[in-house]
Amino acid sequence: MKKFYITAAIPYVNAAPHIGHALEFVQADAISRYQKLNGKEVLLLSGGDENALKNVQAAEKAGVGVQKFVDQNTEIFRNLAEKLNVHFDVFQKGSDKKNHFPSTQMLWSLCKKSGDIYKKSYKGLYCVGCETFYSRDELDKNGECYEHPGKKLDVVEEENYFFRLSKYQKLLDDFIQKDELKIIPQTRKHEVLSFIRQGLEDLSISRTNERAKNWGVPVPGDSSQRIYVWFDALNIYQSGIGFGWDNRKYKKWWPADVHVIGKGIIRFHAVYWPAFLLSAGLLLPKSLFVHGYFTIDGQKMSKTLGNIVDPFDLVEKYGTEALRYYFLREIPAHGDGDFSEARFRNLYNGELANGLGNLVARVARLASDTNLSLPPKKNFKFKKVVSDNIKNYRFDLALLGLNDEISVLDRRINEEKPWELSGAELKKAITPIAQEVREIAFNLSPFLPQTAEQILGQFTGKIEALKPLFPRI
Repeated sequence: MKKFYITAAIPYVNAAPHIGHALEFVQADAISRYQKLNGKEVLLLSGGDENALKNVQAAEKAGVGVQKFVDQNTEIFRNLAEKLNVHFDVFQKGSDKKNHFPSTQMLWSLCKKSGDIYKKSYKGLYCVGCETFYSRDELDKNGECYEHPGKKLDVVEEENYFFRLSKYQKLLDDFIQKDELKIIPQTRKHEVLSFIRQGLEDLSISRTNERAKNWGVPVPGDSSQRIYVWFDALNIYQSGIGFGWDNRKYKKWWPADVHVIGKGIIRFHAVYWPAFLLSAGLLLPKSLFVHGYFTIDGQKMSKTLGNIVDPFDLVEKYGTEALRYYFLREIPAHGDGDFSEARFRNLYNGELANGLGNLVARVARLASDTNLSLPPKKNFKFKKVVSDNIKNYRFDLALLGLNDEISVLDRRINEEKPWELSGAELKKAITPIAQEVREIAFNLSPFLPQTAEQILGQFTGKIEALKPLFPRI
């Protein structure tokens, strides 16, 4: 059985999850479910980025010990995944001293052995939000980070360790240009190549204990320094599957088939991470799927604007399946998307209640009138509209295609008017329609797993009319 290893990004746990985290969790889960239904052995991983300076600052502000703080917040992210019916096979904590610490120290040692780590004094502008240094030409007109406008950068001067990123400029360009590290969509690939061709500078990969507040993975052989967050956090993709502690497991799963990430962290995943791996003599991930950001009612999501949307509230209000549907159907997989409760309700009523739900109810009612019974079926196959689109992570286009098939089936029922028939004639007319409903349900399985399971159960054996799948809002 072929393996397929998927990762969602490793979220910072300095605050509760927002709707953007929920989107990525659901996207990664849809890929996982699709691959499993295609016969692959799948592992889906995420975790907690727990060693960031922002976590230390947030814990201090909350008056809680750092370990207790990250434990509590990481658990909230795990709970969100459960609420969204997202199953992570591994949820690797960055503060795990048993597996993650030695794994990350091993990666460091391999890079150092290649001659790519050296120590020097440095002064630069540091964004705590991004946990990275920026040069002035990478900032906006106010001298602020594009990801965190309104927050002044810290001027940091210290002696720390650097990674020879500049050494890997041509190699990275070649790998990405030839799609040996494939970046989806193409616009993000061009963005990365443009960044690389501007010239790569060596990268700070450690912090002094003083600035790190003695928190994080210690630098091997130097007790005065901690490994800087990106070198540490990116390695969760390896430490969670055995790197440095279970070589057999690691060799089974690595390299990752796809890293699912947001556009704001593309540089770290498409440039820094593969450079670390090349230095260490390790295989590169096969691909990156880079999704966009949410706006809320057309505005940037921001604490200042007070428009942060709590995904737990949405699940409580509308249910898991409806929220999954909105994320996957409405948000363009290759770009930014907007969240609006008004649009959510319109989409729910138009496509779930009046579309899929109404079709299932109509067909089930007619099938039950003639005591139709369908035998179990195991050899389902994905329709071309699903398989072609999900390969490029176009969940939105896959669901639009299935909606078209639902509309076609609805029109067929209206034209054939099976409700005017009875007995054997009704059974003959409704059987192929009921079978097609079951095919559509299977194809919905990666996106709406509970709904698909319910329809498949309803349309296997004697078909009975049940309560609506999606009552109108």
